[in-house]
Amino acid sequence: MTASHALVDRFDRRHDSLRISITDRCNIRCYYCMPEHDAEFLPRSGVLTFEEIRRLATLMVHRCGVRDIRLTGGEPLVRRDCVDLVRMLASIDGLDDLSMTTNGMLLADHAAALRDAGLRRLNISIDTLDETLFQKITRRPGVEKVVAGIDAAIAAGFESIKLNALAIRNLSETQLVSLVRFAVARGVVLRFIEFMPLDSDRAWRTENVLSGDECLRILSNAFGPIESIGRDTPSAPAESFTVTSEGRQGTIGIIRSVTRPFCGDCNRLRLTADGGLRNCLFARTETPLRDMMRAGCSDDDLLQTFAACVGEKHAAHGIDSEDFQPPDRAMHAIGG
Repeated sequence: MTASHALVDRFDRRHDSLRISITDRCNIRCYYCMPEHDAEFLPRSGVLTFEEIRRLATLMVHRCGVRDIRLTGGEPLVRRDCVDLVRMLASIDGLDDLSMTTNGMLLADHAAALRDAGLRRLNISIDTLDETLFQKITRRPGVEKVVAGIDAAIAAGFESIKLNALAIRNLSETQLVSLVRFAVARGVVLRFIEFMPLDSDRAWRTENVLSGDECLRILSNAFGPIESIGRDTPSAPAESFTVTSEGRQGTIGIIRSVTRPFCGDCNRLRLTADGGLRNCLFARTETPLRDMMRAGCSDDDLLQTFAACVGEKHAAHGIDSEDFQPPDRAMHAIGG
């Protein structure tokens, strides 16, 4: 299928990957993402309907060359009937890959249905296996629910399951080894992501970041030599490494979003739950699409709006610049 309106920015980056947040609500309260109390959420009428999501996704696949879609939140599984949305999107002709990022808390009850509906891959967030630390991070109980969700996903036969753990100084150092052992024993990939300034409390500081290089040093001390096997594709955020745990070889990933940004190869766009198109996770502005659609705009109107949004994309997120300002929205309101 020819992309008649390929989304190429002024730095010649082609955008063929779309993350769609289907809700800004979540069933946990991770301190690096949202406030513990009194979080403000969109009213139901403000959230894109499944039909509106499918319209935008279909247009981007058929006319703009988008090839993969990832569903995010908030926590996507708290949205009622989300399996129906997966089925709607999986049926789009020309979509090569459909995946989801989840905290895993509700996954045990949904994994099989999601796979049957056409979801191909899962990213599951898990920063620790220790319940006490889990509650410190998420401000809710339930690490055993996440583990049960991971095991249910493995049993459901997804094409790929990746575990995501944030790398935060004075928190993650003691968790890296146990998480790697857990992932390798289950035959799934584990990725460590450098802590980014997306918290609602605006408490992030550079010194809070446990760098990818530091993670590798800790893991090398525990497991011996760790060999880089590069990136799956130039736009892939993670550099992959092989690691051997208890006689079994596994794969880990390091996402150096702060210390070694990969903006030059970025191919991603984001759609917020209320229909804001974002050309960067750290963008200070976004392009509203919901009200356009509800006012009766044409597909051509939307295509022109997509192109304008992509055309405004900056060369890099600028976290390392002196005048950097985090986005107005916290992570749960943007979408992972």
